[in-house]
Amino acid sequence: MVVAVSFVNTVLSHEVKVRRKLSMFEGVRTIIELFGEYDFMLIIDVETLRQVNYIVDHVREIEGVKSTKTIIGANTDSQ
Repeated sequence: MVVAVSFVNTVLSHEVKVRRKLSMFEGVRTIIELFGEYDFMLIIDVETLRQVNYIVDHVREIEGVKSTKTIIGANTDSQ
């Protein structure tokens, strides 16, 4: 299992449209709206690093997304 956090910055006034498209990705477990430098934080929970890469690459292609910053978890404790 690979868990990643991806911060997404959008063009002003594109937040609703971007959020709608973000919610369509299988593997995006949680979308949190933020105030500050980034507009959204995505919690990505998938089987492989390749799947994280696929999701982030496609998030970057969404009209209205300016930038992303992704952090990959090194170790997870499942309980």
